[in-house]
Amino acid sequence: MIDRFVAVPSFASRGAPFDAPPPPQSAARPSVERLALAAEFGPLARLVAAPEVTDVFVNGGEQVWVDRGDGLERADIGPLTAAESRDLAVRLVALGGRHVDEATPCIDVRLDGGVRVHAVLAPVAPSGALLSIRLPQDRRLDLDTLAAAGMFDRDPAKLDRLVRAVGARTNLLISGAGGSGKTTLLAALLGAAAPDERIVTIEDVAELRIDHPHVVGLQTRQANVEGAGDLGLDRLLRESLRMRPDRLVLGECRGAEVREMLAALNTGHDGGAGTLHANSLDDVPARLEALGALAGMSTAALARQAVSGIGLVLHVEREGGVRRVAAVGRLALADDARLVVRRESW
Repeated sequence: MIDRFVAVPSFASRGAPFDAPPPPQSAARPSVERLALAAEFGPLARLVAAPEVTDVFVNGGEQVWVDRGDGLERADIGPLTAAESRDLAVRLVALGGRHVDEATPCIDVRLDGGVRVHAVLAPVAPSGALLSIRLPQDRRLDLDTLAAAGMFDRDPAKLDRLVRAVGARTNLLISGAGGSGKTTLLAALLGAAAPDERIVTIEDVAELRIDHPHVVGLQTRQANVEGAGDLGLDRLLRESLRMRPDRLVLGECRGAEVREMLAALNTGHDGGAGTLHANSLDDVPARLEALGALAGMSTAALARQAVSGIGLVLHVEREGGVRRVAAVGRLALADDARLVVRRESW
């Protein structure tokens, strides 16, 4: 692991000024790709086509909710019937190359343009089919754009520090709650990697949209109707090591694959990165220990591997409509050899 910082040119000096406000939502226009995809969403088409919408939720065919960047609100469209919500779920999942039925009632799928759909059918969802639709920005957000939107508290020194960490090939872990901006920040940071580096991403459902000339992505595969042929994150991580990655990226660490990821970061694969669900920076050690337990790792083994393999932890929070890096720290061993995180000034 390399955790030193090296001097690199400031990103803020090459794009929009740091104090420039983000472009107003009213000025946004949906892309041709988004408009074409919206037609597949039937009664939800108008919501999906709106460029300011980030999430749409169908609650069992009774209610439709939408997030336009300022939190959830009831959508101004009529409710879907139970049959309509189920048919829509089946069609969208099939569009992404997967299947959802009574035998496989819960599924996650990626559509064109990075749109992510999670579906749950009855009887697992007693009120009817549930749909959670995540709509990414039509354009890829770089570090300058995130800075202007407040991700780094409009402080050039904070952005420069993270750019230097990427340049130094520091292994990064980004934590936060769902919808806090972990994936968006990860993609923007990876876009700052040297153009001659090969980035290999491993995701359950492909979401990362990285503005970089050499990105190769792997995505898990669900089992077929006979229950065979599934490929999980742990298997894909092992396969990726044979692809000569300069930067190995795990879109989200959520299970036993933490063992393979930490093993890779401890065997010469510097510059790696990933995300982790956690309520706060202080909760990251406990989350890692829980995932390590799923992989059969002892707390001592997990702690030593994590301290050696992860150079910097960034915790992202969403406050109102603003997503920001709220805390930064480094993993360390306590006196009793348990994993802890040491907060750093930010």
